[in-house]
Amino acid sequence: MKVLVTGGAGYIGSTVCSALKDGGHTPVILDSLVTGQEVFTQGHIFYKGDIADQELVTRVLNEHKDIRLVVHCAALIVVPESMEKPYEYYRENVSKSIELFKSLVDHKIEGVVFSSSASIYDVVERFKVSEASPLKPQSPYARTKYMMEMVLRDFASAYGMKAIALRYFNPIGADPKLRSGIHVREPSHVVGKLVDCARGKIKKFEVTGVNWPTRDGSGIRDYIHVWDLARAHVAALENFADVFASSEHAGADNYQVINLGTGHGITVKELLTAFERVFGATLNKGEAPPRPGDNAGSYASCEKAAALLGWHAEKTIEDGIRDALRWGAMRHSVLGYD
Repeated sequence: MKVLVTGGAGYIGSTVCSALKDGGHTPVILDSLVTGQEVFTQGHIFYKGDIADQELVTRVLNEHKDIRLVVHCAALIVVPESMEKPYEYYRENVSKSIELFKSLVDHKIEGVVFSSSASIYDVVERFKVSEASPLKPQSPYARTKYMMEMVLRDFASAYGMKAIALRYFNPIGADPKLRSGIHVREPSHVVGKLVDCARGKIKKFEVTGVNWPTRDGSGIRDYIHVWDLARAHVAALENFADVFASSEHAGADNYQVINLGTGHGITVKELLTAFERVFGATLNKGEAPPRPGDNAGSYASCEKAAALLGWHAEKTIEDGIRDALRWGAMRHSVLGYD
């Protein structure tokens, strides 16, 4: 199977491409490299450009007429940054995605697997959320994901193109073969910061938010290894038609939503303890107020992913920490950072 992957030079997109290739499929990457890394495209078919460039998308699809499914990962993804730059987030994540979807409809693409986010969920009692749980996106980033789900559902209903929205929880780790991983100079997510602290890149790791109504006051998350996340995309593509044939989980208007997590809630303080155990040393650490856009968090009900995709997370949180540390030891040299 040949699959177009937008944002295929990013952290998750590049790992999806590796999983596709390992599974015998051919990813075709479309990435502007505004945040992605060209080194992650090596060994793959790659087009540099914007997803809203309809002429370019047309050229890609005309040159690869056997593409029938698309994985859409291209997006800006930093929650605090989205609070400071909402225009950029709505332009990049919403406006440009609409143009991409129009191009896909024009070329009669069969379906889209969309990178959505668990950040669109409201905080619920006991923190476990299913696909039917209430939604309340609380940052511009989260709202762009919510909006794109609505747009994609409307496109699927009106134009006959099917779509699966995969709601990611909290990716950690790196490709186990170390072909790619976190690529930004200063990671904003928790494990990236822990690795930078362990390697002396930052002086102190801060637990941001310690007064949430959780068992230890820190936020609760569902930390899923990025390789498990990538495998889920391959499963969604390989089982795409069957997802919409299921009577038990019938999707309305050619549209399905599926959570991707481990099914286990881990607090930030518990993650910190696990990290120190794997790393073999304590870190310099402290506490700080929540970041803009933060909330108490949630973790996934994963029954639907098991039923429709035959998928469940296999790697442990310790696996994710080990792979993050391994990648952290080589990230700057691979990416050419000082």
